[in-house]
Amino acid sequence: MVAMAALASALPWAPAGAQPAPPGAAPAAVNADYPVRPVKIIVTFTTGGAADIGARVLAERLGEQWKQQVLVENRPGGGGNIGIEAVQKSPADGYTLLMISNAHAVNVGLFEHLPFDLVRDFVGITYVVSSPMVIVAHPRVPARTLPELLALFRANPGRYSYASCGNGTSLHLAMEMLKAQTGTFVVHVPYRGCSPATLDTVAGQIDVAALTLAPALPHIRSGRLNALAMVNATRTPAAPEIPTVREAGGAALADYAVEAWYGLAAPAGTPPDIIRKVGTDARAILNRPEIRRRLADAGVDAVTSTGEQLTESLRADIVRFKQVIDRAHIRSD
Repeated sequence: MVAMAALASALPWAPAGAQPAPPGAAPAAVNADYPVRPVKIIVTFTTGGAADIGARVLAERLGEQWKQQVLVENRPGGGGNIGIEAVQKSPADGYTLLMISNAHAVNVGLFEHLPFDLVRDFVGITYVVSSPMVIVAHPRVPARTLPELLALFRANPGRYSYASCGNGTSLHLAMEMLKAQTGTFVVHVPYRGCSPATLDTVAGQIDVAALTLAPALPHIRSGRLNALAMVNATRTPAAPEIPTVREAGGAALADYAVEAWYGLAAPAGTPPDIIRKVGTDARAILNRPEIRRRLADAGVDAVTSTGEQLTESLRADIVRFKQVIDRAHIRSD
């Protein structure tokens, strides 16, 4: 079982210690006028998701501030590994950045061999957004709260099924951690994306689902889905009435939390001056009330941090997600 109390301290909103510079990272020449040409942010997910939304909002405002184009390039595929490797092989000059995520941390446990090391080969800059994630149930399921749902699972092991947005996703792992913490058994049905998982749950083909909030919220508001709990550490401004698993689950789940966070990173060896500038400017933008409202309206929460906090959370998520993957015998598709 995952030691949840220890893991909670690794979440994005908890303090984290500084990380040493990657070994062998040679300092590059720093241009005091950076950026002097367009900057590219590689997003390893498709358009319209939390990573893409956060990157595009940030790129727009950074471009205005820097008087340079900041381009977003979507490179999905291979669980994100294609885009990650492209950034790793880019010059460490600050002109190619990565929208990194703890979804990438999952890959360390899923794939036996990766051509990069997420901690060694990249330097964190700042969090950008967190995607709220919710456990929902079809109205026919006789549970209106998380304790009622867990009691139902205990009384009927294997009878109920839950959908996730994909095998090995943060949402899949969140439910497997919940099962481990509570000693319950429910059948996993992986989907290729949150939209089809949401639609099948609304249609009653699935009993329960772990979903990102954005596609689920209209159905929650209309009563076609019952929201039981957020798996994140804190409630979301987008739906503050939905309690967290920590709040709803009692003492056994007091330390439970799973985040889906996205942030900026750069290839190891990128000059510290550039890392500081990008981080400082990005955090200032993300902390503007109008930007936070704009992101909340799109279904994501603006989040900021130091680069060291991002790296430490990435390191901790690699460890804890691998524990869940190994225990649940999860394999890549």
